[in-house]
Amino acid sequence: MRITSVRLVSVAALAWLCTAGCAVNPVTGRQELALFSVSPSQEIQLGKEAFPKAVQQMGGEYADKQLAGYVNSVGLRVARVSERPEMPYEFCVLNDSTPNAFALPGGYIAITRGLLASLENEAQLAAVLGHEVGHVTARDSVQGMQRGTLLNVGLAVLSAATGSSAYGTAATQAGQLAAGLLDNRFSRDQERQADRLGVDYMVRAGYNPRGSIQLQEFFYRTVEGGAEPMWLTGLFRTHPFSKERMQDLQAYVAHRYPAQTADSRFVLNAQPFQRAIAGLKTTAKGYELYDKAREQEAQGDVSGAIATYLQAAAAAPDQSLILTGLGLAYLRAQDVRAARPHFARAVQLDDNYYLSRLGLGMVHLELNEIPAAVGHLQKSMDLLPTDRGGYLLATGYEKQGRTAQALELYEQIAKAYPQSSVGQAAARKVTEMRGK
Repeated sequence: MRITSVRLVSVAALAWLCTAGCAVNPVTGRQELALFSVSPSQEIQLGKEAFPKAVQQMGGEYADKQLAGYVNSVGLRVARVSERPEMPYEFCVLNDSTPNAFALPGGYIAITRGLLASLENEAQLAAVLGHEVGHVTARDSVQGMQRGTLLNVGLAVLSAATGSSAYGTAATQAGQLAAGLLDNRFSRDQERQADRLGVDYMVRAGYNPRGSIQLQEFFYRTVEGGAEPMWLTGLFRTHPFSKERMQDLQAYVAHRYPAQTADSRFVLNAQPFQRAIAGLKTTAKGYELYDKAREQEAQGDVSGAIATYLQAAAAAPDQSLILTGLGLAYLRAQDVRAARPHFARAVQLDDNYYLSRLGLGMVHLELNEIPAAVGHLQKSMDLLPTDRGGYLLATGYEKQGRTAQALELYEQIAKAYPQSSVGQAAARKVTEMRGK
């Protein structure tokens, strides 16, 4: 009787909670407990605010318009046959060597240069993007926000998007949400469901499901062969992989799509894919050297890193990210004038990456070219607010005699980053300026 009573109370409580805040999963049709209800329009708004910040945090977009258009077309082909074709899907290629892919609420999806270069055909790309679309249709990121601090951050972003907010606060919250969503780990059940949904979507779009099996087998060989650190810190960290997951997908395809695997109308499209990534392959050696230089720099070998960055720039000319890395290394070596042309060229090639703008702003600030410094630092903060960028911009304002703006920004940095050394330095500046 006691057990029965507890169960009745639990059922009644669950019913009340679902009345207060349950969402219907668009894929399963089941109600899911939600600590706060997120409408489709709010889901889109969350992704719209967080996605640009996530892109900045992962190296910006890879500068190849033809490749970007190709990946977006494959992604849309898959997404339009999903359960949520009305979402404003957007697909991009990130300039990051770490093999990874992610989906944010609302249909904002990215794949890294590193993962794209590991694939062999368009069907494998469709499997990756279809998997991420599966996370969107099942609202997995939204479910993940119900846990931990992302709940409060998500609510703050929605409030800021629809209401008023102090300068910089809304963007900082969007950056925090992006970082949290990028670090969000899906459960094994969510991964298996996204695998199956990805297969369903790619088949509906006319791709051969063998592409998804090839992809899983490649992942398995990578794990069995001793995955390199980039795989362990990238795709396999947020998307847990196992032999059982591969076998589950193999069984699913064999049971549901036996005819399609042997039907020539369902394509792998190896040649179109290889043509699309041809430009990516020409820069591969340069980015291999770039990654080596970053490791050297992290180990404190700045002069060695500069030499390797120069080799990377020679192997892959006019790559903004490589030039930015080189400029930052020169700044660490306190050679401002050597850093300047590399940052200037990086911004000329891609003026929408926060770190290039931040570096060039630092150079102008060091050379006491204050108006130019403020312009680049403002753009850097627009792209991705950071404690360093905010502090340097406040310094620029102070040097221009814009005391009120400087004080306001120092206060915001101190409040937003109380634990960082930059935030603490900003707090000291606030005390100093208020004491005058």
